Amino acid sequence: MASSFRCFLVLYFLLLSLYFTQISRAEEDIVEEGILYIDGFSSIAKIDEDFICATLDWWPPSKCDYGTCSWGNASLLNLDLSNKVFFNAIRAFSPLTIRLGGTLQDRLIYQTKHDKQPCTPFLHDDTELLKFTQGCLPFSRWDELNEFFKRTGAKVTFGLNTLNGKKIASDGRTALGDWDSSNAASLIRYTVSRGYTIHGWELGNELNGNGIGPAISADQYAYDVIALHKLVQDIYKGKDVVPLILAPGGIFDAIWFPKFINKASNSLQVVTHHIYSVGGGNDPNLVQKILEPSHLDEESKYLQNLQGVLRNSGTSAVAWVGESGGVYNSGRNLVSNSFVSSFWYLDQIGMSATFDTKKYCRQTLVGGNYGLLNTTTFHPNPDYYGALLWHRLMGRNVLSTQFQGMKKLRSYAHCSKSSEGITLMLINMHGSKTVNINLSVTLANTNESSMLLQVTNDQNPRHGIEREEYHLTAKDGDLHSQTVLLNGKELNVDHFGRIPLLKPIRVNPSDPISIAPLSIVFVHIPTIQVPACNMSTRENM
Repeated sequence: MASSFRCFLVLYFLLLSLYFTQISRAEEDIVEEGILYIDGFSSIAKIDEDFICATLDWWPPSKCDYGTCSWGNASLLNLDLSNKVFFNAIRAFSPLTIRLGGTLQDRLIYQTKHDKQPCTPFLHDDTELLKFTQGCLPFSRWDELNEFFKRTGAKVTFGLNTLNGKKIASDGRTALGDWDSSNAASLIRYTVSRGYTIHGWELGNELNGNGIGPAISADQYAYDVIALHKLVQDIYKGKDVVPLILAPGGIFDAIWFPKFINKASNSLQVVTHHIYSVGGGNDPNLVQKILEPSHLDEESKYLQNLQGVLRNSGTSAVAWVGESGGVYNSGRNLVSNSFVSSFWYLDQIGMSATFDTKKYCRQTLVGGNYGLLNTTTFHPNPDYYGALLWHRLMGRNVLSTQFQGMKKLRSYAHCSKSSEGITLMLINMHGSKTVNINLSVTLANTNESSMLLQVTNDQNPRHGIEREEYHLTAKDGDLHSQTVLLNGKELNVDHFGRIPLLKPIRVNPSDPISIAPLSIVFVHIPTIQVPACNMSTRENM
């Protein structure tokens, strides 16, 4: 009897254990279904071929935030241009647009042939404007930088000092007077005489009243941009290619920007604005904000408003995000340089593209705690690989998408780059739910016809061509990891400093697209042929 009772107890606890194991597995393996609707009839926006852009800054090692000094030797004045990983990281894009600039560009002078004073670097001094002494760019360093960029194939924009010649009012916040262009003119003439190629000259950095520097009125800023345009036209007269004029490189302001654009529109090709939408580097809630779609959506109103301003002004100028690090004041270690940052970064470049933004410049390529590359080793941080996949896979024509399903799933679609079909970028911000997606693609104007292509589970023989998927996840599931996995394999540079190959997995097109929790997936589907992506449509846009 006792033996039978013991057997009963053993069986009871065994069954109880199996029950709770199944419950636990069910909680871990939650799968939600969803439908992604894609309008393939026409595109909603068009980006530049080299949409991905990154910045290099002037901050010296003494730049510190919240007690942390994260810049090391990442300044344009002392950056190691001989590092093989750095060289290969830029070359992998072929080309990468690089914006040279930042706060201290408005404290930078350029060496000239007749200088009597030594050309000295920036020094930290709390009593000085922007808390640093005036710095100087020597001829020799400008030569080194241009030779490096030529070898890497980078396209360079350069931010000029717009405070030169201005006086700071007694309030300490207002910059008065016209821009003194003489030092800039000397640099531009030297650049042309040496045969260096500059994609664009940008005037000023965050001086429209919403940045850390003094404010310049919209009318005065426009006057200064007109002066820069005239200067560039004069110096480049007779040249085959004339650089773009970019400005103002500031945080969008609904009053200041329209005034500025209306006054400067005939002299301006690119309106640059900056985005730091996550928070400061000392914010304890950065990860929660990054993984909250409603917080990320707040940036859309600024992107939309700027496009409205451009349309209403009648200007031919286009919008760039000229600087965006997400987390301001040099970022946050193990947040803005780790895998979790990719949820913010890739979502924001996808969102910016839908609002006809032509380029998106990440702060930084290297430097601070928000670099695409590690400040010390130059080895890629996770965001670098996401940017590289975007650059290689997402074409110029942007398609409208609408996802019916879980709110923490973000979706973006473009015509594929250099290949047939479309490419999706799918971001799952949920911590425990896998999402299986079926596609529904509109092939014709829905006002005239309801012609749809139900893509997934279609047994059409034409769909036997496999699709390509690139799944990005954090190493060991740690969102703060600085190592990313592509389809389950670590991405690391080799001992020659070469960037690893980014190889997809191939999937039967009849299978749903599955996005694991806290992962990002690029999906190239060559079999989906839509009007928005045919060759004549691309050429006419």
